[in-house]
Amino acid sequence: MSQVQASPTEYVGRPEAAVSPVRARRRATGSRWWTVAVLVVATLIALPVLVVVSHILAPTGDVWRHLASTVLSRYVWNSIGLMLGVGAGVLLIGVTTAWLVTMCRFPGARVFEWALLLPMAVPAYVIAYTYTGLLDFAGPVQTALREVFGWTSRRDYWFPQLRSLEGAIVMMSLVLYPYVYMMARAAFLEQSVCALEASRVLGCGRWKSFFRIALPMARPAIVAGTALALMETLNDFGTVAYFAVDTFTTGIYRTWFGLGNPAAAAQLGAVLMLFIFALVMMERWSRGRASYQHMSTRIRALPRIRLTGWRAALAITACALPLLLGFVIPAWVLGQWAVLTWDDVMAGGRFWDRAINSFLLSGSAALAAALIGVLLAYGQRMRRSAVTLAAVRVASLGYAVPGSVIAVGVLVPLTAFDNTVDAWMRSMFGFGTGLLLTGTATALVYAYLVRFLAVSYNAIEASLGKVTRNLEGASRTLGHGPFSTLGRVHLPIIRGSILTGALLVFVDVMKELPATLIMRPFNFDTLAVRTYELASDERLQEAAPAALAIVAVGVVPVILLSLAIARSRPGSAR
Repeated sequence: MSQVQASPTEYVGRPEAAVSPVRARRRATGSRWWTVAVLVVATLIALPVLVVVSHILAPTGDVWRHLASTVLSRYVWNSIGLMLGVGAGVLLIGVTTAWLVTMCRFPGARVFEWALLLPMAVPAYVIAYTYTGLLDFAGPVQTALREVFGWTSRRDYWFPQLRSLEGAIVMMSLVLYPYVYMMARAAFLEQSVCALEASRVLGCGRWKSFFRIALPMARPAIVAGTALALMETLNDFGTVAYFAVDTFTTGIYRTWFGLGNPAAAAQLGAVLMLFIFALVMMERWSRGRASYQHMSTRIRALPRIRLTGWRAALAITACALPLLLGFVIPAWVLGQWAVLTWDDVMAGGRFWDRAINSFLLSGSAALAAALIGVLLAYGQRMRRSAVTLAAVRVASLGYAVPGSVIAVGVLVPLTAFDNTVDAWMRSMFGFGTGLLLTGTATALVYAYLVRFLAVSYNAIEASLGKVTRNLEGASRTLGHGPFSTLGRVHLPIIRGSILTGALLVFVDVMKELPATLIMRPFNFDTLAVRTYELASDERLQEAAPAALAIVAVGVVPVILLSLAIARSRPGSAR
């Protein structure tokens, strides 16, 4: 009796039918090992957050009573005020500019499309230092006003107080609005003209169509961008510390170093995490059961409205002001200061040492984030179980947690581990080991991973999800296991996204201040730390070269991100 041989195409999608039972068992074992690896890595990444949460009920003596009677209410109200002010600022600037460059045609619109993202390259603390040096009493602006009008003291005139809660709101809004801008612009580009035309047929004007159709359809993206901006607001330390605005981030730093109480610092971090959790829950509650979907199956490019005369001038002003205030003026001022102080700053070579330290930390964190991001994304793809999905979700929570909180969550277990090992070595061998991990660059890179792994993972996971499983099935049919399939099939396809995610992590680490300031090794400074130290000593001009280097590094991924958004809908913005 003749046997029927299956065609090779029948094995694609059923690779287990084309291999021996031994290979099938090896594959199953390999999949289990990938799952175990995902669970172990996710647990290590989530450990600092879990440590902070576990300290909520830890005894702290009279520290909380002291905080409650002195500064706790100020932490709460300043944090809330900062969130409300920055939220309103980024919404106003981000949505307005995104709508103008997407839906309108006016001189310079195509330049503004990518240029409006440039303020994202400027850390909030850098722009705060720059405008303080520019607008302070001894700065060039007030000095020129006194010379022109003959004023002799501050009593002769009124000038806005920059070092205040309001000043911090303005500074952060100028550099954080790109989060809303890029999300809103991408959402507007995805909308079809069919829905807007239907509203016009029903009697809605352009503005009414915007508020009743376009804005609600883009609402999820706008809210997501606002949430990212608010998370960065709660993470900020340099701006609020320099402006003497007491928030939870400054409170954590002072409680750890000033009061010497890690448990109380962890509890403050847990309270700050509650703020972030409240942000997410309020957004979901406000959305309710509403759904925002395109009902038309015909997608046509959005026609731009040609603006002329005073309307074009108003649009140019609305787009130019955020760019001018958020990037051009700070970059120009920093450039002038860097030229003036270049020789003094370069003397001794310490600048290059700090630059090398910054690049080594950023490069190490970016490489580790890329490797772990691939591990988590591919492990989840191989076995999409509820356990692996939950583990990856928990490991990705770090981006929503401020750097100061993560620093506390890392230092507490590492210090306990080092002390335990030291005590054991002394009891067994008569000598101690000291601090093995605490205060080392390894611990700092670990904190960066906890904070920024989600950036790398999201880019890799999104790209990996676009790879058809037929390629994976064909590779398995040819006898390749999970690791070989990853190296020969998936990595060559998603290498662009891996590099993008690593680049974003690199830039984020270059700008990170709270975690670096708390955890850096002794006599180990970075550009961000040096900028903060010089600005704290009111040596703003000397801080310019380091600050300008941070800004320059951040410009590259911002431009790449803008080009990616522009290509997301070919022809739609033209």
